[in-house]
Amino acid sequence: MNTLTDLFDDFNNLRVLIVGDVMVDAYVWGKATRLSPEAPVPVVHVARTEQRLGGAANVALNVQALGATPLLCAVVGDDRGGSQLLQLLHDAGLSADGIIRSQHRPTTVKERILAHGQQLLRIDDEVETDLNEEEAGLLLAAYDDLLERADVVIFEDYDKGVLCEDIISQCIAKARKRGIPTVVDPKKKNFLAYRHCTLFKPNLKELREGLKLDFGTPDIDRPGFEAAVARLREVLTPEIVLVTLSEHGVFAQQNGQKTYLPAHLRTISDVSGAGDTVISIAALCVALGLPASFTAALANLGGGLVCEQVGVVPVEKQRLLEEARDAGL
Repeated sequence: MNTLTDLFDDFNNLRVLIVGDVMVDAYVWGKATRLSPEAPVPVVHVARTEQRLGGAANVALNVQALGATPLLCAVVGDDRGGSQLLQLLHDAGLSADGIIRSQHRPTTVKERILAHGQQLLRIDDEVETDLNEEEAGLLLAAYDDLLERADVVIFEDYDKGVLCEDIISQCIAKARKRGIPTVVDPKKKNFLAYRHCTLFKPNLKELREGLKLDFGTPDIDRPGFEAAVARLREVLTPEIVLVTLSEHGVFAQQNGQKTYLPAHLRTISDVSGAGDTVISIAALCVALGLPASFTAALANLGGGLVCEQVGVVPVEKQRLLEEARDAGL
């Protein structure tokens, strides 16, 4: 590896295929000054509304913010939410070539009601059923077209049905055949379906639920935690395991080398989207063949940075570069 500046410049040459669950993150901002006479809940007077790209689409924004080119592959509904998402992609300068529209499922929309800097309520409009045969066929066809241009693949799984075991296995096999690395941001449903991926990134809760094991955080139960990671490696055989540990930092293992990194002290405003930033940075590092220890350190910095901002937002590349320099990476 050359200098950090060279590395961040190298990000600009990468093309990242992101396949998974996209969604619209909607926000209603207002003021709550009284309780409703109808129920013991606050009445929010709306000041403004906003729609943002979420899920796999937010990963695409992070990839773009880091200088790389995102190639998004997903399924949305033929509905208002789907139209909003396509417009948001257009406004952000992101391609919608790999977006499939379906008349059989709604677009996932998560609407948050906020007042005085706090989230009061979230309303989710979505389904979690698997794609039907036609939708799956269209998704795989789009994936095949985009894979020819990709340097790395991100699987962004939110358990909304776009990714199922058969689609996952086919997509990983196609990428392996071309020698393209795969990185995974998993959820519970398909946790053990990502066999032979390059990098697997669960958080601590997902690791417990996915393996159905009970263990403590590494600071109080390192043997139990490392036994769980060993079990994960046995089942999925990933080259790299990267576990985000919230306030305890991150853990990475590649071959026999284990790396524990503490979290950076920050003013936490909102943890939403931190995982999207971590997987985006990790994917670019994997595409460049960087070691897991460096990948974990840079991803740890990026995830912390986005926690300082309210809402789901992409990482700022220049600030990440400056923090990486300050951290001596």
